[in-house]
Amino acid sequence: MANWVIWKLIKRISIYFLAISLLLVMVFKWIPVPITPLMISRCIEQKAEGESLKLNKDWESLDNISNSLQLAVVCTEDQNFLIHNGFDFTAIKKALAENKWKKRKRGASTISQQTAKNLFLWQGRSWLRKGLEVYFTFLIEIFWSKERIMEVYLNIIEMGDGVYGAEAASQTYFHKSADELSNKQAAAIAAILPNPRKFSATNPSHYTQKRQRFAMRQMRFWGGVLKYEKAQSMSVND
Repeated sequence: MANWVIWKLIKRISIYFLAISLLLVMVFKWIPVPITPLMISRCIEQKAEGESLKLNKDWESLDNISNSLQLAVVCTEDQNFLIHNGFDFTAIKKALAENKWKKRKRGASTISQQTAKNLFLWQGRSWLRKGLEVYFTFLIEIFWSKERIMEVYLNIIEMGDGVYGAEAASQTYFHKSADELSNKQAAAIAAILPNPRKFSATNPSHYTQKRQRFAMRQMRFWGGVLKYEKAQSMSVND
Protein backbone atom coordinates (compact mmCIF):
# COMPACT_ATOMS: atom_id res chain seq x y z
CA MET A 1 0.00 0.00 0.00
CA ALA A 2 2.77 2.44 0.97
CA ASN A 3 4.69 1.66 -2.23
CA TRP A 4 1.55 2.30 -4.31
CA VAL A 5 1.06 5.71 -2.63
CA ILE A 6 4.70 6.65 -3.24
CA TRP A 7 4.49 5.55 -6.88
CA LYS A 8 1.31 7.56 -7.37
CA LEU A 9 2.94 10.64 -5.84
CA ILE A 10 6.03 10.29 -8.06
CA LYS A 11 3.80 9.88 -11.12
CA ARG A 12 1.79 13.00 -10.24
CA ILE A 13 4.93 15.08 -9.61
CA SER A 14 6.40 13.90 -12.91
CA ILE A 15 3.27 14.89 -14.83
CA TYR A 16 3.22 18.33 -13.19
CA PHE A 17 6.92 18.83 -13.92
CA LEU A 18 6.52 17.87 -17.58
CA ALA A 19 3.50 20.13 -17.98
CA ILE A 20 5.11 23.14 -16.29
CA SER A 21 8.44 22.73 -18.12
CA LEU A 22 6.72 22.49 -21.49
CA LEU A 23 4.58 25.52 -20.66
CA LEU A 24 7.64 27.57 -19.71
CA VAL A 25 9.50 26.58 -22.88
CA MET A 26 6.52 27.57 -25.04
CA VAL A 27 5.96 30.85 -23.19
CA PHE A 28 9.60 31.92 -23.52
CA LYS A 29 9.56 30.99 -27.17
CA TRP A 30 7.62 34.21 -27.70
CA ILE A 31 8.00 36.62 -24.79
CA PRO A 32 11.11 38.35 -23.38
CA VAL A 33 12.61 36.75 -20.30
CA PRO A 34 11.98 39.06 -17.31
CA ILE A 35 14.49 37.49 -14.90
CA THR A 36 16.49 34.29 -14.43
CA PRO A 37 17.51 32.17 -11.43
CA LEU A 38 21.10 33.42 -11.79
CA MET A 39 19.99 37.06 -11.64
CA ILE A 40 17.99 36.34 -8.49
CA SER A 41 20.84 34.46 -6.81
CA ARG A 42 23.31 37.25 -7.64
CA CYS A 43 20.94 39.83 -6.09
CA ILE A 44 20.63 37.68 -2.96
CA GLU A 45 24.43 37.45 -2.76
CA GLN A 46 24.75 41.23 -3.09
CA LYS A 47 22.26 41.83 -0.28
CA ALA A 48 23.92 39.24 1.95
CA GLU A 49 27.28 40.95 1.46
CA GLY A 50 25.81 44.40 2.13
CA GLU A 51 26.34 45.61 -1.44
CA SER A 52 23.98 47.81 -3.41
CA LEU A 53 21.68 45.98 -5.80
CA LYS A 54 23.16 45.65 -9.29
CA LEU A 55 20.85 44.33 -12.00
CA ASN A 56 21.58 45.94 -15.34
CA LYS A 57 19.62 44.34 -18.18
CA ASP A 58 17.77 45.53 -21.25
CA TRP A 59 16.03 43.11 -23.62
CA GLU A 60 16.65 43.65 -27.33
CA SER A 61 15.44 41.65 -30.31
CA LEU A 62 18.09 39.80 -32.29
CA ASP A 63 17.69 42.34 -35.10
CA ASN A 64 19.00 44.99 -32.69
CA ILE A 65 22.09 43.03 -31.69
CA SER A 66 25.19 43.28 -33.85
CA ASN A 67 25.85 40.27 -36.07
CA SER A 68 29.49 40.78 -35.07
CA LEU A 69 28.61 39.84 -31.48
CA GLN A 70 26.58 36.85 -32.62
CA LEU A 71 29.53 35.66 -34.69
CA ALA A 72 32.01 36.38 -31.88
CA VAL A 73 30.15 34.22 -29.33
CA VAL A 74 29.75 31.43 -31.86
CA CYS A 75 33.52 31.54 -32.53
CA THR A 76 34.47 31.49 -28.84
CA GLU A 77 31.68 29.44 -27.28
CA ASP A 78 30.19 27.08 -29.84
CA GLN A 79 31.45 26.93 -33.42
CA ASN A 80 29.00 24.16 -34.36
CA PHE A 81 25.99 26.06 -33.03
CA LEU A 82 24.22 26.28 -36.38
CA ILE A 83 24.56 22.59 -37.18
CA HIS A 84 24.31 20.62 -33.92
CA ASN A 85 21.09 19.62 -32.16
CA GLY A 86 22.02 21.07 -28.80
CA PHE A 87 25.08 18.97 -27.96
CA ASP A 88 28.54 18.97 -29.56
CA PHE A 89 29.75 15.42 -28.90
CA THR A 90 33.06 16.01 -30.67
CA ALA A 91 33.80 18.94 -28.36
CA ILE A 92 32.74 16.88 -25.33
CA LYS A 93 35.16 14.06 -26.24
CA LYS A 94 37.96 16.57 -26.82
CA ALA A 95 37.29 18.30 -23.51
CA LEU A 96 37.29 15.02 -21.60
CA ALA A 97 40.62 14.05 -23.15
CA GLU A 98 42.27 17.43 -22.52
CA ASN A 99 40.95 17.79 -18.96
CA LYS A 100 42.88 14.70 -17.91
CA TRP A 101 46.14 16.64 -18.13
CA LYS A 102 45.32 20.35 -18.40
CA LYS A 103 45.22 22.56 -15.29
CA ARG A 104 42.70 24.97 -16.86
CA LYS A 105 39.67 22.78 -17.43
CA ARG A 106 38.02 23.00 -20.82
CA GLY A 107 34.25 23.27 -21.05
CA ALA A 108 32.12 21.79 -23.80
CA SER A 109 28.71 23.33 -23.14
CA THR A 110 27.01 24.60 -26.26
CA ILE A 111 25.17 27.90 -26.53
CA SER A 112 21.94 25.90 -26.35
CA GLN A 113 23.04 24.25 -23.09
CA GLN A 114 24.14 27.55 -21.60
CA THR A 115 20.79 29.10 -22.55
CA ALA A 116 18.84 26.25 -20.96
CA LYS A 117 20.94 26.39 -17.80
CA ASN A 118 20.76 30.15 -17.37
CA LEU A 119 17.05 30.39 -18.14
CA PHE A 120 15.63 27.47 -16.17
CA LEU A 121 18.18 26.21 -13.65
CA TRP A 122 20.44 27.08 -10.76
CA GLN A 123 24.23 27.36 -10.77
CA GLY A 124 26.49 24.66 -9.39
CA ARG A 125 27.66 21.20 -10.30
CA SER A 126 25.52 18.17 -9.67
CA TRP A 127 24.20 15.25 -11.67
CA LEU A 128 20.63 16.45 -11.07
CA ARG A 129 21.30 19.91 -12.52
CA LYS A 130 23.23 18.44 -15.45
CA GLY A 131 20.42 16.02 -16.17
CA LEU A 132 17.84 18.81 -16.14
CA GLU A 133 20.14 20.89 -18.37
CA VAL A 134 20.11 18.07 -20.94
CA TYR A 135 16.31 17.86 -20.69
CA PHE A 136 15.72 21.61 -21.18
CA THR A 137 18.32 21.79 -23.95
CA PHE A 138 16.46 19.01 -25.73
CA LEU A 139 13.18 20.94 -25.38
CA ILE A 140 14.42 24.30 -26.66
CA GLU A 141 16.15 22.66 -29.61
CA ILE A 142 12.83 21.03 -30.54
CA PHE A 143 10.49 23.98 -30.02
CA TRP A 144 12.70 27.02 -30.64
CA SER A 145 14.60 28.17 -33.70
CA LYS A 146 18.34 28.76 -33.60
CA GLU A 147 17.59 32.49 -33.85
CA ARG A 148 15.42 32.35 -30.74
CA ILE A 149 18.07 30.41 -28.82
CA MET A 150 20.69 33.00 -29.79
CA GLU A 151 18.32 35.87 -28.96
CA VAL A 152 17.57 34.55 -25.47
CA TYR A 153 21.23 33.68 -24.88
CA LEU A 154 22.44 37.16 -25.80
CA ASN A 155 19.81 38.77 -23.59
CA ILE A 156 20.24 36.76 -20.38
CA ILE A 157 23.90 35.70 -20.29
CA GLU A 158 25.99 37.24 -17.51
CA MET A 159 28.43 39.73 -19.06
CA GLY A 160 29.77 41.52 -15.99
CA ASP A 161 29.10 42.19 -12.33
CA GLY A 162 25.35 42.81 -12.37
CA VAL A 163 25.42 43.12 -16.17
CA TYR A 164 23.23 40.79 -18.21
CA GLY A 165 22.78 40.66 -21.94
CA ALA A 166 24.26 42.29 -25.01
CA GLU A 167 22.62 45.71 -24.71
CA ALA A 168 23.60 46.23 -21.07
CA ALA A 169 27.15 45.06 -21.80
CA SER A 170 27.48 47.32 -24.84
CA GLN A 171 26.29 50.35 -22.89
CA THR A 172 28.44 49.49 -19.85
CA TYR A 173 31.70 48.84 -21.68
CA PHE A 174 31.48 50.94 -24.86
CA HIS A 175 28.62 53.40 -24.27
CA LYS A 176 26.81 52.39 -27.43
CA SER A 177 23.91 50.19 -28.51
CA ALA A 178 24.42 46.50 -29.11
CA ASP A 179 23.73 46.93 -32.83
CA GLU A 180 26.66 49.36 -33.15
CA LEU A 181 29.44 47.10 -31.87
CA SER A 182 32.53 46.71 -34.04
CA ASN A 183 34.21 43.34 -34.59
CA LYS A 184 36.90 44.22 -32.05
CA GLN A 185 34.39 45.30 -29.42
CA ALA A 186 32.24 42.24 -30.02
CA ALA A 187 35.31 40.01 -29.65
CA ALA A 188 36.21 41.80 -26.40
CA ILE A 189 32.79 41.03 -24.90
CA ALA A 190 32.89 37.41 -26.10
CA ALA A 191 36.37 37.03 -24.60
CA ILE A 192 35.17 37.67 -21.03
CA LEU A 193 32.32 35.15 -21.03
CA PRO A 194 34.18 32.35 -19.19
CA ASN A 195 34.27 34.58 -16.09
CA PRO A 196 32.58 37.93 -16.75
CA ARG A 197 32.73 39.09 -13.12
CA LYS A 198 36.51 38.63 -13.08
CA PHE A 199 37.49 39.66 -16.61
CA SER A 200 37.03 43.09 -18.19
CA ALA A 201 36.22 43.95 -21.80
CA THR A 202 37.77 47.42 -21.48
CA ASN A 203 40.73 46.61 -19.21
CA PRO A 204 41.60 43.12 -20.40
CA SER A 205 44.16 40.84 -18.78
CA HIS A 206 46.75 39.02 -20.88
CA TYR A 207 44.47 35.96 -20.93
CA THR A 208 41.46 38.01 -22.05
CA GLN A 209 43.49 39.72 -24.78
CA LYS A 210 44.58 36.30 -26.00
CA ARG A 211 40.96 35.17 -26.17
CA GLN A 212 39.98 38.38 -27.97
CA ARG A 213 42.67 37.85 -30.61
CA PHE A 214 41.53 34.25 -31.00
CA ALA A 215 37.94 35.40 -31.49
CA MET A 216 38.93 37.91 -34.16
CA ARG A 217 41.03 35.31 -36.03
CA GLN A 218 38.15 32.85 -35.96
CA MET A 219 35.74 35.52 -37.17
CA ARG A 220 38.00 36.09 -40.17
CA PHE A 221 38.37 32.34 -40.78
CA TRP A 222 34.60 32.05 -40.78
CA GLY A 223 34.57 34.59 -43.60
CA GLY A 224 33.25 37.41 -41.44
CA VAL A 225 29.73 38.49 -40.65
CA LEU A 226 28.37 38.09 -44.18
CA LYS A 227 29.29 34.41 -44.29
CA TYR A 228 27.78 33.92 -40.83
CA GLU A 229 24.56 35.56 -42.01
CA LYS A 230 24.47 33.23 -45.01
CA ALA A 231 25.08 30.18 -42.82
CA GLN A 232 22.37 31.36 -40.44
CA SER A 233 19.94 31.77 -43.33
CA MET A 234 20.71 28.26 -44.59
CA SER A 235 20.13 26.90 -41.08
CA VAL A 236 16.66 28.50 -41.02
CA ASN A 237 15.73 27.11 -44.42
CA ASP A 238 16.81 23.63 -43.42
